[in-house]
Amino acid sequence: MISIVSPVYRAEKILPLLVSEISKVAEKIGEDYEIILVDDRSPDNSWEVMKSLAKVNPKLQVYRLSRNFGQHPTIMAGLSKTKGDWIVVMDCDMQDQPKEIEKLYNKAIEGYDMVQAKRKERKDNFIKKISSQYFIKTFNYLTDMKVNDEVANFGIYHRKVINSILSVNDYIKAFPLFVNWVGFNRYEVNVEHNERFEGKSNYSFAKLLSLAFNIIVSFSNKPLKICVSFGGSISLLSIFVGIFFLVQTLRGKITEPGYSSLILSIWFLSGAIICCIGIVGLYVGKTFDEVKNRPVYIIDEEIKHNNDE
Repeated sequence: MISIVSPVYRAEKILPLLVSEISKVAEKIGEDYEIILVDDRSPDNSWEVMKSLAKVNPKLQVYRLSRNFGQHPTIMAGLSKTKGDWIVVMDCDMQDQPKEIEKLYNKAIEGYDMVQAKRKERKDNFIKKISSQYFIKTFNYLTDMKVNDEVANFGIYHRKVINSILSVNDYIKAFPLFVNWVGFNRYEVNVEHNERFEGKSNYSFAKLLSLAFNIIVSFSNKPLKICVSFGGSISLLSIFVGIFFLVQTLRGKITEPGYSSLILSIWFLSGAIICCIGIVGLYVGKTFDEVKNRPVYIIDEEIKHNNDE
């Protein structure tokens, strides 16, 4: 069985076409399939449209979260409901084209654990493309990982890959980064990236910045290590500065009493404080990650057919 999962937000006009196109390509592949749509508490009429579609399509399961949790927790909610041996994850805005699922599946059954869609020509606006590239570069540097900014959520994944991703207990969820982290035998296939069906991205600059910060903090303690290194460097520098002022004092260049010791103390203590805060931050950050045990999503409503229960 193939499970197709898509998070839904502000997509009331897109959903009928999305479900129709997915069904067409799934029927063409010839394997049993299920379509799982998860509404991230969209403020438009998406949930009503999803319920209407589910009533007439036995292959469609729809779920609604209790509030807006964000795209990646919504994907996780959908993945938790899948039963297929292969799972497709795609966005609902039709930029990820359902027709490409066949290409991904055919490559996957050649012996790969996952096949991801590579967008050689992204149809996003200039600001989104540039911000994505810089985020990935920064993320790769801070985490020592190698993430390709041409690859996002769209891809097909074997059941063992999805089970591994679902076992990751990080509170901050980032599906494509989890995919990169778990490893496995993978392949990337060039696909056609479509123009957005309607509207614009629901990610504002502030939301993107917040998401980027949360992901980097969740995946890496390197910023804290940089703080420790910075504090240590200042302390080391203060020793050389102290020697300089001592020489200057002995040469009679500095006549103001206490000036050298004051400057030395400020530099050294500042460096030591930053270093200590960084060290404490390492432990606090790790402890904070471990003790968080809140659910990353809550399902409020669901519609699925009796034979799926």
